[in-house]
Amino acid sequence: MAFWKFFGLPVVRADDDEAELVDPQAELRDKCQAKGHIESLYNKYQECNDRVNSRSKTTETCMEELFDYVAELDHCVAHSLFSKLK
Repeated sequence: MAFWKFFGLPVVRADDDEAELVDPQAELRDKCQAKGHIESLYNKYQECNDRVNSRSKTTETCMEELFDYVAELDHCVAHSLFSKLK
């Protein structure tokens, strides 16, 4: 006997009639990516990444640039994400 049947846990199945689900966060990230200040943070991260990859012996990482970019992108997305969730 299956575990969920033994304890009476409900089983939820997706309807086949529904259209393919689209992640609203991915759409919002694409929109926010195009904003000027976020695009400049991404370019700054890419410049750092190129600089680090061009050197063979370096202790430099681009964590600060990456964190700045991701934090600003998530901040932009958070303004409208939760209104789109069901």
